[in-house]
Amino acid sequence: MKFYRRSPPGPLRTVTPGEKIPEMSVSTSFVQPATREKAIQMVSGSMNDRFVVSRRRTGFGDCLWSLAAAWHFAKQTGRTLVIDWRGSCYLDKPFRNAFPVFFEPVQDIAGVRVICDDDLNERSFPGPFFPAWWNKPAIDCVYRPDEQIFRERDQLDQLFQSKRDCDANTVVCDACLMWRCDQKAEREIFRSIKPRAEIQARINAMYREHFEPYSVIGIHVRHGNGEDIMGHAPYWADPQRALRQVCRAIDKARGLPHAKPVRAFLCTDSALVLEQVSTIFPDVFAIPKQFQAPHAGPLHSAALGAEGGVSALIEMYLLARCDTVIRFPPTSAFTRYARLFAPRVIEFDLSDPSRLILIEDKSQELVAS
Repeated sequence: MKFYRRSPPGPLRTVTPGEKIPEMSVSTSFVQPATREKAIQMVSGSMNDRFVVSRRRTGFGDCLWSLAAAWHFAKQTGRTLVIDWRGSCYLDKPFRNAFPVFFEPVQDIAGVRVICDDDLNERSFPGPFFPAWWNKPAIDCVYRPDEQIFRERDQLDQLFQSKRDCDANTVVCDACLMWRCDQKAEREIFRSIKPRAEIQARINAMYREHFEPYSVIGIHVRHGNGEDIMGHAPYWADPQRALRQVCRAIDKARGLPHAKPVRAFLCTDSALVLEQVSTIFPDVFAIPKQFQAPHAGPLHSAALGAEGGVSALIEMYLLARCDTVIRFPPTSAFTRYARLFAPRVIEFDLSDPSRLILIEDKSQELVAS
């Protein structure tokens, strides 16, 4: 899906440390031909405006982590941050921006101006663009292969690592940018971005009823349910062994000191995982939600409607309020919020999934077991 274009296209290249992209003339990206006059007026009235567009259509963990990287670059370069989550996997309306559906409007994040409303279809942003792909005519960009997305990810990483700006007026971040910023930037985003009031009310009600009287062990098990889980695959090479590892981690967590009676809270994308873990630990509780059929793919699916996204947010924010969080696998961005804010985290070594790591009190001190 293509939303930014310019004519005629011009060459751009990646930035290396100590280098900037050569000067290029300003042209305008048009979302729709009917917006041409409005776009020209906007650009002519604000020729100095420069933008970073954070475009994601994936799960909330990826969306927010990638947003943190885009925000950090916008902060460094004095650009306006645009949150463009059209085509979201949580919505069946491809031209609707998912951000205001799930989060409260925000106009500024730590001094960075933010555009995140639902009228992006009527907005245009000035070229030239970086990465160079976005300078192509729209007809050439109907198909954007994975190889191109990975190439753009690397180009953006190179730009961010250079700690320099580029001459493009609009930088489009349409790739997974996990690990492309420091934890300070991630924390700023998680503190600044708030779920909509009605979603937050549901989170608070769940917390008061099921969490407040207990020391809660939050367990996140990303199964995949038949999707291509890519980097998570090594953890599921032997499914029965994986479940034994999860149960071992639960036992370890129960054995740690706790200030209140212990309760375990399970978040997973698989009804099978819920069934098997609940059989071994009958007191485990989960928030009722709609699962996909076995092997039918991930929960972040437009087929489940916006309520699927709401359920994901409720679990994401409740996990961060647990006393102890178990992350399986730790490569899942869904638990990044909990990883940064929960007082105690148990996860599995990336190089040896059978090895548990305990992270306590945000000290980053690792205690292997």
